[in-house]
Amino acid sequence: MIGHPHLHNFTGAERETPFTMNSAVILLLTWCCFAWSSAIYTSDREGPKKLKYLLEPLAHADIVARRGENATLPCILRTRPSNYKVKWTKLQPQHAGQENIIMISNAHAFKRYGLLGPRASLPKAHTMDASLRLRGLELEDGGMYRCELVNGIEDENVVVTLRIEGVVFPYMSKNGRYRFTFREATEACARQDGALASYDQLYRAWTEGLDWCNAGWLLDGTVHYPIVNPRPACGGELLPGIRGYGPKDKNHDRFDAFCFTSQTSGSVSYVSGSFSFEQAGHACRRQGGELALVGHLYSAWRFQSYDRCDGGWLRDGSVRFPISSPREHCGGIPEAGVRSFGFPNEMTHLYGAYCYK
Repeated sequence: MIGHPHLHNFTGAERETPFTMNSAVILLLTWCCFAWSSAIYTSDREGPKKLKYLLEPLAHADIVARRGENATLPCILRTRPSNYKVKWTKLQPQHAGQENIIMISNAHAFKRYGLLGPRASLPKAHTMDASLRLRGLELEDGGMYRCELVNGIEDENVVVTLRIEGVVFPYMSKNGRYRFTFREATEACARQDGALASYDQLYRAWTEGLDWCNAGWLLDGTVHYPIVNPRPACGGELLPGIRGYGPKDKNHDRFDAFCFTSQTSGSVSYVSGSFSFEQAGHACRRQGGELALVGHLYSAWRFQSYDRCDGGWLRDGSVRFPISSPREHCGGIPEAGVRSFGFPNEMTHLYGAYCYK
């Protein structure tokens, strides 16, 4: 469907704001916000104490990978005490206890723990290598990891951050704006091949141009929304940045969701036609696939620069289309993004189908 699509109207006063990619604007705006706390490979010990057994970590050494790939988190010994062990832990403030431990090893043996343990190994590139390798990365694997040398007397540790490269997308219920509890938002993202975004992921998306009026849940149970272009309908004429409501009641408060996804193993294609929602599903099955999820379309747009000027059904009943090369007759919006028609009547025979296989 070619033309100027009307973005879904949530409240009568607010409209869906496209996912923009305007680097020039971002460079002018980032001065007013918190400094990007991108995962730095640093010691989490306070003070200037020099490490004795572990090599001083490199500054700003994020480990960046995509879903499905492998990643090695570096931890190198400067010297080895006579009796020691190395413990790898994923730092998750919302959890506590042994479930966060991934692996404990010494010079002769190792033992895996928790959910990450089965995908963890020790590459041991040389005798002083205590690095951790994770295979088949998942969306939830992003975060901070601690390598701790336990000596009994002079324990030391360094922290490295694994960042999953991906894209954040706002998501609302087909029943309207602000319908999700925290649990429902988590489930909604999972149904669309995503996970609730972290604050850092939302911040990075904002620096890349994500501008959205509606507040949504994040992974830590807080509620925020990113504003690049301040306007009266989106919180007033405050400075650009991540607006926040802070922690909210996970069981009773209701908002939209900010979901995060990464590359997928499949591909998205478009089937032209004037289908109802049910007919669109049949069209995809005839192609050997199924209707794409919202996360699939965002992943194709982000990682394959997928560009299509035609509205198409997705599996959640929404109609969207991805634009990587903005042009006048494809929505009339100058920035790249995934456009949305919202959730039309499923009997409407106007749209094609986005299929995934």
